[in-house]
Amino acid sequence: MYPTDYRYTSEHQWIQASGSVATIGITDYAQQELGDIISVELPKIGSQLKVGQLLGTVESIKAVSDLMSPVSCEVTDVNTILKNAPETINKDPHGAGWIAKVRLADVKEIVPFMDVTAYEAFVAEKSKEASA
Repeated sequence: MYPTDYRYTSEHQWIQASGSVATIGITDYAQQELGDIISVELPKIGSQLKVGQLLGTVESIKAVSDLMSPVSCEVTDVNTILKNAPETINKDPHGAGWIAKVRLADVKEIVPFMDVTAYEAFVAEKSKEASA
């Protein structure tokens, strides 16, 4: 269900890195929790972000959620498809629903993120807590 070559954050974001270039999005778990996504605010190309700075926002029928940058980076591209078709995130969160492409300031920042096995265990625990 979750791509094995991605890294995952506890905030339910994914990052796929190849050297110093990476793509960032939200996970299937995140989009399910949000429900139908109706709007996405994308970062500006060229933005320099530090870990924890605002990358963008995702608005769903349930809430508006801030997306904080999981890494220090420069935004090199954004998924403009999401402007007119934000539901793409619901349909394909790990593929066509990507949010931004970035140039990492330090590739080591992604090392502590979870691999797919750890993330799936994390999600299973969250789901168990929610149903308790």
